[in-house]
Amino acid sequence: MNQYPYERTIVNQIFSGFSREKRLLHIITGPRQVGKTVASLQIAAKWQGETVMASADLPIPPGPEWIHAQWEMARRKARRNRSAPVLLVLDEVQKVAGWSEAVKALWDEDLVKEKSIEVLLLGSSALLLQKGVTESLAGRFYIYRCGHWSYAEMKKAFGWDLETYLFYGGYPGAALLINDSETWFNYVRDALIETVLSRDVLQLHTITKPALLRSLFFLACIHPAQILSYNKMLGQLQDAGNTTTLAHYLKLLESAYLLSGLEAFRWGRKTRRGSSPKLILWNNALVNAVVGQTFDKARDDPAWWGRIVENAVGAHILNGLSDISWQVFYWRYKGREVDFVVKTPRDTWAIEVKSGASAFSDTTGLDAFKRNYPEARPFIVGQAGMGLEDFFSTEPSDLFV
Repeated sequence: MNQYPYERTIVNQIFSGFSREKRLLHIITGPRQVGKTVASLQIAAKWQGETVMASADLPIPPGPEWIHAQWEMARRKARRNRSAPVLLVLDEVQKVAGWSEAVKALWDEDLVKEKSIEVLLLGSSALLLQKGVTESLAGRFYIYRCGHWSYAEMKKAFGWDLETYLFYGGYPGAALLINDSETWFNYVRDALIETVLSRDVLQLHTITKPALLRSLFFLACIHPAQILSYNKMLGQLQDAGNTTTLAHYLKLLESAYLLSGLEAFRWGRKTRRGSSPKLILWNNALVNAVVGQTFDKARDDPAWWGRIVENAVGAHILNGLSDISWQVFYWRYKGREVDFVVKTPRDTWAIEVKSGASAFSDTTGLDAFKRNYPEARPFIVGQAGMGLEDFFSTEPSDLFV
């Protein structure tokens, strides 16, 4: 029996992909501990033929010969039983040096020889996976994005209400620990945050200042949904290096689905060079586990709870609009702000979050944005707009179309 009987939609999406006429490599990318491996186990349980499953998430990352060995096991099974294809699942494949070149060679060889093997690759580093597929596997793959769990999923799987989700976030593995705050805090810090930082970021990238990268992440956790200039960050961090280093480390943390530094919106340009980033954690569990404040204390602090809500809105947008056809920014000009700006292929949306009664009638940011960009479409989340329950229950791709 699977650890989580709840089945995410990605399982059926991948099964449908196996039936496509054009044979492709199937790649699942997403954060650690969101159910990528569970999804692959659920797929394997439904698979009609034989399976070969292996993980490269080892203390010492294996070389490309590891991929060759797993592939050869699948080939042997395919030769023994020609009535059904063999499913080959390789987890954390980005940890294998030269993984994409090895996969390309084996995949192309099997296509020529018409081997009956379906391949499912899993990875938790967007940067390394993207580099591999673009450099070596062009035209051979289809990517499925398996993001942090949404409120709708946590509600269906665990019966959570919205406030529980806003505080504890969307990690299913931590859901059963929320009644013991200290255990939950330690689990998220040790099993999630520390594992991602040490094994998905520091181990796989050349980091000249590892202590700085950690400090940057923890600084963001205590300033969720806030705009911090690089100079202000330099003043709060030890051994801070320079703004270029900080900007690079933000990108690495984003590639691990931990933290994004949203850039200021400017019409007609993708980014504003050197703009102060707005720090959004991709899962509210990261924020509250680091800060260490209990649910009751957080709920009784209106200012902090407002930050929690705003960060959750940003995380919901980032998790739901993660492909290249969408861009997410913030806007600030002469004291006026818009919390989020979503640029779609057709429209630009200006999004304000109103989580407290005191901000009920304050739309000065939206009004100023509309004066500067009349074509933009305004959107309010919370008071005087779309209710928080409805917003978090709806996929962003269905909202901003």
